[in-house]
Amino acid sequence: MPKKRQHLKPFKPAPTASPTPGSSSNAAGKTPKSVNELLASLRHASLDSAAPRQLPTVTPSVPPALREILQIPDTPAPAPRRQHRQRLDNNGRRLPAGPPPPRSWVAARSGATHLQRSGSSTVNRCGLADSTLPGTYLPAPRSLIDIILRKIAVHWEFHRVFNQYYLYYIPAHLKSALIRWVGIASPDGLSVQDLRLILLPSPESLEDAEDDGISEYHTSVNAEVNYLDLSGSLGRSLTLKEVSDLLYPLKKLEDSNEPQESWDENETIPSPPRVLLPNLTHLSLSLDPQLSSEASWRQLLSLSSKLTTITHLSLAYWPDPTLTPRARLSTVATPQGENIAYGGTNYYSHSIDHDWSEALLVLRMLSRNLYALEFLDLTGCAPWFKALMLHSDHDFVDWVGSWGKVTLLRIYTGWTPGEDALPSERIAYREAIDVATNVERHIRAARGGKGRIITVERNRLDP
Repeated sequence: MPKKRQHLKPFKPAPTASPTPGSSSNAAGKTPKSVNELLASLRHASLDSAAPRQLPTVTPSVPPALREILQIPDTPAPAPRRQHRQRLDNNGRRLPAGPPPPRSWVAARSGATHLQRSGSSTVNRCGLADSTLPGTYLPAPRSLIDIILRKIAVHWEFHRVFNQYYLYYIPAHLKSALIRWVGIASPDGLSVQDLRLILLPSPESLEDAEDDGISEYHTSVNAEVNYLDLSGSLGRSLTLKEVSDLLYPLKKLEDSNEPQESWDENETIPSPPRVLLPNLTHLSLSLDPQLSSEASWRQLLSLSSKLTTITHLSLAYWPDPTLTPRARLSTVATPQGENIAYGGTNYYSHSIDHDWSEALLVLRMLSRNLYALEFLDLTGCAPWFKALMLHSDHDFVDWVGSWGKVTLLRIYTGWTPGEDALPSERIAYREAIDVATNVERHIRAARGGKGRIITVERNRLDP
């Protein structure tokens, strides 16, 4: 029989520790400690034997009923967390965590509402975004409602299509704020169709209300809307003619059994005023400084004849009062071969000829229509501040009669010269402030302490 093979393991000699100098050989027969044993001995050596180790006591939770029966004391409250120092702003609000933003970001954000003028000067758009008419309701800045309205205005192209049947049901006291922000923040501005979506119900609702009278229906719905802010929309996406037709629509003559030989069937007559907004008292017609030439004083005079209840008005950045703004450079040849100005105001009327007759005529007509005015904002109208205190025969601004109720007049220049502004710009800025000062003195002297006390808000020269 074959023998079984025996598998033998290879022999490896155990390594012998080299003797260290100054030590004797391992005569005692002690084996060297392993690494784990050495680490364990170091851990025990690092602990102080005199101070017993404090381990957290874990108390099992007991229901309140059993704790009351067994008379177990209540579980102590956990130790308060360490309070970190919070960064607060000037208003006491908590700032977000992390370092403050770079100055370049903050400067760019704060200067977003300023437009460049003449390369070095800035036009402050305070009449559009930063300034409001006194006595009006707007949500508090940075509040939840204010943020929501601004977001709706920024994405207005989406909401005016997908939410067009719900915009009318916004609370009445928020419609004015929504109209304001759509005109300022919307890329395309506010159109007359947008005003219809906010102020008028859907056509189906109008058809249902025809039996009860559409004008009465509008009056009851918009009775709380007394503020209409069209800042930044006039001349860009809206005209005063469209606003007038919306606020005071024309209605056709109703059929009657009596013959009407002198009237045509398609003849229209103006409806009673204050149909859409019966309690309108605050109106802002501020213009974008870059689009001030698109304003029409003729349309404003036509609309002002119906705005007899307006007490607060803003005409910020409006151009010189004239009925023919596009004819300032036009002339007409006479039979004698002379060229005369086509309109009442030419290019040199105010600067060289000192002729303010047409401007005074327009302002006199406007003041007679708006006889209930108490606040007037003329920010950015420095080129025609002089017309507020001049006389031309029987044409002048009557601060005692027609506008005797005005108690607050705002006549800021609307722009400030930059650091690298030209000397001519600095001179023009100082002259505008001097004229505003003279206007204030003229009004106070005209009233002579007998009328209402007026407050004039204007720029001040640095001492």
